[in-house]
Amino acid sequence: ALAGAALCYTAISYRESSKKKGSDYHQDGAEKKRRPSKHPSFIIDDPSNDPVLKDSGVVFPFNHEEKMRRRIAARVAVEEDNMTPRQSVTVRVPATSANMGPGYDCLGLAVDLWSEVTVSRADKFEIVAEGEGAKQMPKDETNYMVIGCKAAFEAANKPMPLLKYHVVSRIPFARGLGSSSAAIVAGITAGLILAGHRLPCWGSEALLQIAAGIEGHPDNVAPAVYGGIQLGINNGTRWVTERVPCPSGMQLVMFIPDFVGKTSDARGVLGPTISREEAAFNIGRCAFLIHAFCTGNLDNLKWGVQDKMHQPQRGQKLYNYLYPMIEAAERAGACCAYLSGAGPTVMAITSGASGDIFTQREKERTDSLVARAMIQVAEDCNIKGKLLVTAAVNEGARVVKVEPPFSTDNIIYRDHI
Repeated sequence: ALAGAALCYTAISYRESSKKKGSDYHQDGAEKKRRPSKHPSFIIDDPSNDPVLKDSGVVFPFNHEEKMRRRIAARVAVEEDNMTPRQSVTVRVPATSANMGPGYDCLGLAVDLWSEVTVSRADKFEIVAEGEGAKQMPKDETNYMVIGCKAAFEAANKPMPLLKYHVVSRIPFARGLGSSSAAIVAGITAGLILAGHRLPCWGSEALLQIAAGIEGHPDNVAPAVYGGIQLGINNGTRWVTERVPCPSGMQLVMFIPDFVGKTSDARGVLGPTISREEAAFNIGRCAFLIHAFCTGNLDNLKWGVQDKMHQPQRGQKLYNYLYPMIEAAERAGACCAYLSGAGPTVMAITSGASGDIFTQREKERTDSLVARAMIQVAEDCNIKGKLLVTAAVNEGARVVKVEPPFSTDNIIYRDHI
């Protein structure tokens, strides 16, 4: 305790002395003036990065971004390979489930359901789509893949060439599973690789800034980029995310209706204000939800996903099956159930999975019982759709193929990329 007190006193003393000695002058004695950042707008000079901390010898356990800054500063980086444009790249990107009840526009998880996007240099612009939503998907420059790719080339300060996009979509289109965010993140990732450009992550999360800037919020794009369960906020300067622990044994059981759910329609049924009681309700539920994940207490998820900001309004005006399906799923043994994103998909979380589920006794899990209960409600409400059982995934978007490859004779990357 005495050692800790002494350390804190030293840090505070150093901070005060630094303020007195170094706040007005540079090393050359000239009066200190704030220099404008030379970074592009998406690479943030975050004022929360304390300059005194950077100069001091004190780094606390939670200062992970400062630790990374010091590691980078101590290395001699070889970046020539960054300047090599690629001819073609294939990116896998996961589906995502946002809001998770009370985490409106700030909480989401990556779903083990993937689309693949291949972008290649070409003689003419073209989009070829197959799989989920292939017919509804825009085939012009309004497609989010193209918008994301264009943003990447702008970040690299290079003109975007003519490109061909080939998407194999396994993410249901406009069903509340992050199909637009997947397209954005895939486009940005592909564009960066083709342009031969890389972005800073620690202390900036530059790729996330681009993606969230296009989408408007981080609840889908953050798990699409990083995987897992992601909590994102805007700190007044930039988007900031943190990973929430994802307990083992979780499965996702989702009912996906056949009809499209437009985010604009789903937001249109929400009022412009909420009451203090509703705000307090959601604050408590969101905190409870995060605590349940952090402690692995999945029994508490059913309380954590409760919401008063958007689910009741959407259930009443758009999705009459929502609350009957949530109640049926929980009665059948689900840890919780909620409206995925803006809907229309209903997501249930179950527990008990161990290894490959097809080698495990079914009675050790509840996914089949929950699936049947959700299907029954859909039939009772005359809602057609499909039931999908999968899992959360801790990996976000990644490159699976590139020409020319990054691997060499001496260094071979995963999947010989």
